[in-house]
Amino acid sequence: MRTKQGIITSAKMTDTVTVTVHRSVFHPIYKKRYRTSKKFLADAKGYDLAEGDMVIISECRPMSKNKHFRVTEIVKSAPRLSKLKEEEHVTAALNHKKEVTEQEEVKEKSPSPSSKTSHPSNSQS
Repeated sequence: MRTKQGIITSAKMTDTVTVTVHRSVFHPIYKKRYRTSKKFLADAKGYDLAEGDMVIISECRPMSKNKHFRVTEIVKSAPRLSKLKEEEHVTAALNHKKEVTEQEEVKEKSPSPSSKTSHPSNSQS
C-alpha cells in the first residue's frame, strides 16, 4: 500500500480534500534536483481538516473517478482562526480611523504662526 505525505490545499468539497505532494526529481542530463508537485484527491471522512494541514494519505480502492486515496493521519495541524475573530478583524480594518494624538490636536486647533503675522507690504498706511 502506497503512502504519501502532503499539505492540504483545498478543503471545500464534502468529505474530500485536495492534497499536494511535493517530491524531488533528478534531471538525467543536467544532474540537478528539482521539485515537482502533484495534487491528489483524498477521502477525509471522520477528520476535521483545513487548508495548510500536513497529512499522510494512503492508497485505497477507487471511490470516484479521481479519488483513490484516504487520509490516514494528521501530521501537523495548521493554526486556525474562528470565523468571528476573522469577521471582527475585517470590519475593524474596513472602518479603521486614524488615531489622533494630543500633540496633533493642539497643532490643529492653534493657527499656524505664518498666517497671524502680516507682511509690511499688506499693512495699510
